[in-house]
Amino acid sequence: MKTLVLGIGNLLLSDEAVGVRIIEALERQYAFSPEIDIVDGGTAGMELLETMAKREHMIVAVADAVLTGCAPGTVTVLRDNEVPALFTRKISPHQLGLADVLMALQLTDEFPRRLLLVGVEPQSLEPTIGLSDCVQRAVEPALAQILAALSASGITIRRKTPQEQAAYPTTCLSVELCV
Repeated sequence: MKTLVLGIGNLLLSDEAVGVRIIEALERQYAFSPEIDIVDGGTAGMELLETMAKREHMIVAVADAVLTGCAPGTVTVLRDNEVPALFTRKISPHQLGLADVLMALQLTDEFPRRLLLVGVEPQSLEPTIGLSDCVQRAVEPALAQILAALSASGITIRRKTPQEQAAYPTTCLSVELCV
């Protein structure tokens, strides 16, 4: 049962993309021992059920699912039973069905043994490409939370060399925007 690090978000809705951007940074900057799967879940909902099922440890990076009322860019970390409790109300029309997937995993007895949600309070969920400055600055602290959780789980982490990082494929959404 591999550990899963899952980023979810919509690249077209400003800060909602932070989960995907965190996953991209994780893959670009670090190499891991083989007992980990890193997945860009994008806007998939129930399609992620099989990917998320029967995991020892699951770490989810997300933005708009953590509207806590804190300042934009605030990194929130929730563990285990705190995570499903967050989803007792719908908080965004763009919510990605994470609550539904977690509920289905509980019903089928496939819920991860350990669950960590690393969320970033969004500043904007407007239809635009690119993170706000304060959410962009939160990517590194969110990454640090994920790396600490992976390390505590016994995952071997190695920072990639600049050459390895340069070889990471860029994501191009248009001719002008490549990340």
